[in-house]
Amino acid sequence: MTIQALELNESAPPVKVLDGDARKFQENFNRFSFQFAHHLAGHPLFELSRLLELSKTLPDADVYYDAGAIKVNQRWDQTPRTELTVDQLIDRIENAGAWILLKKTNRHPEYGALYDQLMADAERLVGARFPKKTMMRTAVILITSPNRVTSYHIDPDCNFLCHLRGEKVLYVFDRYDRDILPEEELERFWAVDKNAAVYKQQYQDRARSYDLKPGMGVHIPVNCPHWVQNSNNVSVTLAASFQFPATELGNIYRSNYFLRKIGLRPLPPGRSKMRDTLKSWTMASVIGVRNTVKRLIKKR
Repeated sequence: MTIQALELNESAPPVKVLDGDARKFQENFNRFSFQFAHHLAGHPLFELSRLLELSKTLPDADVYYDAGAIKVNQRWDQTPRTELTVDQLIDRIENAGAWILLKKTNRHPEYGALYDQLMADAERLVGARFPKKTMMRTAVILITSPNRVTSYHIDPDCNFLCHLRGEKVLYVFDRYDRDILPEEELERFWAVDKNAAVYKQQYQDRARSYDLKPGMGVHIPVNCPHWVQNSNNVSVTLAASFQFPATELGNIYRSNYFLRKIGLRPLPPGRSKMRDTLKSWTMASVIGVRNTVKRLIKKR
């Protein structure tokens, strides 16, 4: 399906999207989760009728949805799918038990303008620690049925989550706590399994909980474990995220995964700059060769 611009009159972004204490942004950016304020609640682009229009313009690959009972510890590749279409789910969202993701919405001019303003505000508040270049920039809109759970997981993205409609509770864990997130889980996540992070009920009380209402936002750093409990209402949330251009961290964890597979006990990232550099370079070289071989095979 071809991406088209929506015909909207109220498309101009606010002068400022994000608000908050610059010191909090600077001290915690991509280290620890923290709360901030935003000015997108009530924006007409996020009304359900507009989101339905948006969903019809997105390629099939950029629309994910499922419906059914979900547990906190449920793997994402084991979530129940539905025979309903996304149009039907949005129309029946009050009772569908659904979770809908509209991905890469920043490719549309109106939503892209909001995303760009949000990221400019984040860069202004974070200051010098904000990366000069970013990659995989994306805005995902999440539409959630009443009482639905979003299961425990980690992401490769740095995320500014802006809550727009309804209420829900977001639980975010410390990514540096190795009881919660062992090195082995990080290695598996970066190497072979995006569902590698395992929820551990005994450590739930270590999570920081955010009671989200419209106008509230939370910064979620790369790999911070989190899960969500929606309240008895339909909720809409914008996840504005990006990835850092350097692949060094991921490649170190990938190297460590394979080193552990052959019986070694590799040092975690940050313990030895020389070893980290060697691991990153080696894995980047392996990935480069693999991609070259794939391209050659496709040309045959």
